[in-house]
Amino acid sequence: MTYEARNPVKALLTANEIITALDDLDGGRIVDIASYVDRPQSVVHNHLNTLRQLEYVVKSGDEYELSLRFMGIGERVRRRIELYDAAHTEVQKLADQTGELITLLVEEHGRGIYLDIGVGSNEIRYPAVPGDRTYLHCSAVGKAVLAWLPEADVNRILDEHGLPAQTTQTITDRKRLHNELASIREDNLAYDREEFRDGLKSVGAPITRQNDTVIGALSIAGPAHRMKDERLERELPDRLRQSINVIELNINEPNVR
Repeated sequence: MTYEARNPVKALLTANEIITALDDLDGGRIVDIASYVDRPQSVVHNHLNTLRQLEYVVKSGDEYELSLRFMGIGERVRRRIELYDAAHTEVQKLADQTGELITLLVEEHGRGIYLDIGVGSNEIRYPAVPGDRTYLHCSAVGKAVLAWLPEADVNRILDEHGLPAQTTQTITDRKRLHNELASIREDNLAYDREEFRDGLKSVGAPITRQNDTVIGALSIAGPAHRMKDERLERELPDRLRQSINVIELNINEPNVR
């Protein structure tokens, strides 16, 4: 699924390594970044100063950090996505109604991207923010997307990204995953029973166009002690379907808004 350029520009690849290092390290000195990317300090220094000139990096003392310019670019990109515009109000409304965590996810380059996250009154700590990438096989929202992708695309995603275990409950066997995806297509619902994170359960469902092409998925997640079978399998799916119905109307009949 990952595209490989025939003649990649090495300077851009190095810049990407440095930007990723700044993100992973939450900023740092030249020596720290050079060690992290295994590049000469002189090379890292030149890239950092160029990125600083372009206002992608800020410097405080002898430490460099990513600038808020990334935030502006990312938000403008997100607002250009039709699904975000159609779903944002419903994401926040569903969070308020359920008191739980709501995630809106799309697939890009074989990974799940959090397009929007709504936090309800029963706030829980969630290790993700909009824009973060995640594996698709270990969450309800991710499996809801996988279930509606062509089988060839699913196999390419699994070939590239594998089935790494997030918890002891994560599905790590291809046959078992394919069987679950078939069940998800039948029920139009996906479940995560502590597969993504210990103590967290969720229910998710796909968001599709009129031709049944999946464009994303929505999920409701919460602590296992609040996500008992009755609530997880009956009450919350009904609320989820209502929100997805509104989102799909906004996508397929934009004049209804």
